[in-house]
Amino acid sequence: MATKIQTDHFTNALLSLLDEAFDNVHGYFLDKGTSMFETLANISAEEASLPVGGKCATLAAQVKHVAFYLDVVARFVRTGANESVDWSEIWRTTKEVSPAEWDALKLALRESYERVKALIRDYPAWASEREIGGTIAMIVHTAYHLGEIRQALCTLKP
Repeated sequence: MATKIQTDHFTNALLSLLDEAFDNVHGYFLDKGTSMFETLANISAEEASLPVGGKCATLAAQVKHVAFYLDVVARFVRTGANESVDWSEIWRTTKEVSPAEWDALKLALRESYERVKALIRDYPAWASEREIGGTIAMIVHTAYHLGEIRQALCTLKP
């Protein structure tokens, strides 16, 4: 007989992992002071505008991409519609940013993150593995790009 996970336990675990990735380290997978928003708080617009490793995207593009990804997956979880999107557009177009543009990108990421938290909190039931997988993928994907950003900082701020 299969054992089922209580929805509120699953929801709370997702929210806790998202909180760690973006705001408050709980010790699941990050070290203190290394969440997304803690990391971004120490990056200037000038640093965010530098391509990482010569041919790679800027840190600004990394941030814009994470927000875009959160929004796309959240729409999928809400609607079930697998929309066609241009995943490479951000990498091609997000280059130098002014301080105001950098602040706007960080705010857009915060807003996307808050929408995802609301979606998870208000989700009535996890009906399919695709919904669950998509939601978990948001955490994994964010952690990957946070690692990219933090690694880039090692070269920008030795």
